[in-house]
Amino acid sequence: MSPPVSNTTPVELVILNQYYYPDVASTGHLLHELATESARSGRLVSVLTCFPSYGPPETWVPCEASEVVHDVHIRRMRTTRFSKDRLVGRLSNAFTFLFPLLMRQLLSRSRGRVYMYTSNPPFLGVIGGLVSLLRRHRYIVLLHDSYPHLAVWCHKIGSKGFIERAWHVVNRIMYRRAARTIVLCERAKELVVREYGLKPERVHVIHNWADPDAIRPIDKSESSFARTHGLDRAFTVLYSGNLGLYYEFDSLLSLAERMRDDPDFRLVFIGAGGRRGWIASEIERRGLRNVQMHPYQPFETLNDSLNACDVSLVTIARGIEGISFPSKLYSSLAVGKPILAVSERGSELQRMVNDAGAGFWIEMGDIDGLVEAVRRLRSDADMRRRMGQSARQCMERHYTVATAAREYLRVVDMAADPTVRSRP
Repeated sequence: MSPPVSNTTPVELVILNQYYYPDVASTGHLLHELATESARSGRLVSVLTCFPSYGPPETWVPCEASEVVHDVHIRRMRTTRFSKDRLVGRLSNAFTFLFPLLMRQLLSRSRGRVYMYTSNPPFLGVIGGLVSLLRRHRYIVLLHDSYPHLAVWCHKIGSKGFIERAWHVVNRIMYRRAARTIVLCERAKELVVREYGLKPERVHVIHNWADPDAIRPIDKSESSFARTHGLDRAFTVLYSGNLGLYYEFDSLLSLAERMRDDPDFRLVFIGAGGRRGWIASEIERRGLRNVQMHPYQPFETLNDSLNACDVSLVTIARGIEGISFPSKLYSSLAVGKPILAVSERGSELQRMVNDAGAGFWIEMGDIDGLVEAVRRLRSDADMRRRMGQSARQCMERHYTVATAAREYLRVVDMAADPTVRSRP
């Protein structure tokens, strides 16, 4: 147990992330909610980020370079805004953010501040390590996606090659000089402790969350999105979020293929990402007329679209847990719909859904199991109601922004304590 930390002189929390509200990236929205809740509790909070660039250009909302929103001071830097679905564009966007940011951090005052570097882009926390070599700079690493593990998994770089080894060396500096590290699940904690030799007590598991006021249950019949797209007349299974490489979509498409002769079944995808094109081509190749695809919905109507279903889908690809974790789980819990969780056996996603009694876990590739779960849920309205209520209650007890913010600020106070050594 860490000793209690005095909070007689609250420090300013500075959050650094490539994406931030109103950008469509889920991490940007989560950090916006965290910053707002922290400021509401009386803390000084500021954000260093970029202009919106995560999604396609039609999602780029005009923003000011400097503004105060809900008592959070936001400063946005100008970067390239190429498509992140192409490696060259992603790298350009990242490095035109990182190099000016490094100069800014070297020249700005650090006293009275704790910086929280996320893993978006992956090298962001390295800036904290470099700056701390030259001056006092207390910082936290917030790990959303673990690199180079994710790059190796995606076959972007070779396993055990020079790039991976060098990346681990840089990461070791970043993590070991950090005052604290925050991860999203127990598997991620095991990974960084094992890989970088960190003391377990300096690595904190804080789950993501959903806003219980912004995301709340409504009946599907009340959803304008459902009515507009004919989903109010069919049993609808919905995946809403990142259509990226780290999620399991083949099982979902195979489910739709098996249900193709059922006129009352719909599988719906909402979002964008690196596998959107593949999903669209598979829908066409397999002749799946019971599948719909829609772009990201505006944040203002997100609750309406998330409720346009009978069952919510959450997936994660094989070998990804600990490297990444699906933040959409928390919004799925919040809308109070039963969850179908698709992952490999023994995953943390499996445990969380099963422990909450919030739905069914299905092993990826088990299409018979998926079909059976859908049919059971469709035939038993009382089961859907019970599981939906359990999902919502689980979120309200464990996964709200207020709960998470208290834990984050506790870690910030520990990082600010001058008696806490920078190195584990």
